[in-house]
Amino acid sequence: MAFIDYYKILGLDKQASEKEIKAAYRKMARKYHPDLNPNDPEANKKFQQINEANEVLSDTEKRKKYDKYGENWQHGEEHEKYAQQQRAQNSNSYSGFGGGHAQGFEDYGDFNGGGDFSDFFNSMFGGGARSSSKQTKFRGQDLNAELKLNLRDITVAQKQTLTVNGKSIRLTIPTGVENGQTIKISGHGSPGVNGGPAGDLYITFNIPVDQEFKRDGANLYQNVQLDLYTAILGGEVTVNTLSGKVKIKVSPGTQNGTIVKLKGKGLPFYKQENQFGDLLVTYQVLVPTQLTDKQKELFTELSKLK
Repeated sequence: MAFIDYYKILGLDKQASEKEIKAAYRKMARKYHPDLNPNDPEANKKFQQINEANEVLSDTEKRKKYDKYGENWQHGEEHEKYAQQQRAQNSNSYSGFGGGHAQGFEDYGDFNGGGDFSDFFNSMFGGGARSSSKQTKFRGQDLNAELKLNLRDITVAQKQTLTVNGKSIRLTIPTGVENGQTIKISGHGSPGVNGGPAGDLYITFNIPVDQEFKRDGANLYQNVQLDLYTAILGGEVTVNTLSGKVKIKVSPGTQNGTIVKLKGKGLPFYKQENQFGDLLVTYQVLVPTQLTDKQKELFTELSKLK
């Protein structure tokens, strides 16, 4: 039978500490636990290998024997049997009985009861392995979900119901969340194993680019077209905000690219009640095209007056 490298199974080297062995075992056992991979026979096989590696490396005596003989475990077995034979003979030499020889082999050679452990394990350590490792409590897996929103959805706190793994979860969406931001809902992940705690649910917000407003934190930016006549003579222009339409006075002689700030008309700050960013409006002055003959004549007259 082939030698099994228990260190390799747990992703460790021979200098690994007890703490490192325990951490590696818990991490990998949780990943490959049959309850978390019910339809994956390879995961079940891997879980058995991980348990076996932990059985040896977490036990001081087993690890010492494994490290001592390593790949030469077959020769180590012969040496161990011979040593036991000699000890048995010496311990019984005073009474004149030779039964110690057979007893030594019987103690070491009880290879039954190995359960899910490999032939290599049973040959090297015999049966009777503890099974408590299978009862280790494991925290449930964390789950991830995505929630798609638009800018208007995040102007006020609102309640949403998500369905994750067939379970409905009702939550309140904070105002002002960012695109790509993730929040944690504790205890709403997969259930634990062997009585372990449930995992957490991580919700990532997907807020696509808005067609009208450009976002920078809590501030919004908007381009508004302004006809030439209003730009020259002044007047009013109506602009859209997230809370409705607003009229803005336009000063005479407004230049292309002029920026007007509408204070408090941006997005709410994240988890800051009654605190809002600004809306910055940039005017784009439109030059008229396809002028009539009369309009051309008037513009010509204006050009002579400059």
